[in-house]
Amino acid sequence: MTDTAVHSSGRAAVHRPSGSAPATWAMGSLFDQLLTAQDTDGALGMALVTQPPGVATPLHVHSREAEAFFLLEGTMTYRAGEETFRLSAGDLLWLPAGVPHAFRVTGRTPVRFLGLVAPGGLLALYDEVGMPATERRLPGGDGVPMDVEIARWGEVAPRYGLRVVGPPIPAEEPTDQLAGPAGTT
Repeated sequence: MTDTAVHSSGRAAVHRPSGSAPATWAMGSLFDQLLTAQDTDGALGMALVTQPPGVATPLHVHSREAEAFFLLEGTMTYRAGEETFRLSAGDLLWLPAGVPHAFRVTGRTPVRFLGLVAPGGLLALYDEVGMPATERRLPGGDGVPMDVEIARWGEVAPRYGLRVVGPPIPAEEPTDQLAGPAGTT
């Protein structure tokens, strides 16, 4: 359910009560679509993302969107260009369009973060490769099988300006990592 209040300019404010956002299971994860491109005339997309330990993206590039991540819970390793960052709750990472990047969820607990994209169309990709979440939880065997989802990514990603350019960040032993550039404590 979305509430909107239309201003005299014709633009509408968006209010989405807690737990009412459309939700998608993709990449073994839960994406609560807090703001869609349709909500913002294409300007912004925002999702509350929950991902289990070990989830990793391949190194990839977005040709159109800038992204920002604000971690609420958990830890992740994030590669942006030639830099690698260890992120934890309270950390923010902004990434301009065109920068190769990848991340891996680390630690022993799921990560939760606010993901923002500008412009806002990229988040619809998860709806295309995943499936509507039947509950607000990580998917189990009731999600899309990973081999089916990976094949969908290959078909759908180019339409969203997403190009894979390398492998995922290698797995490490789960630890509770400190924030900061890799190699610092």
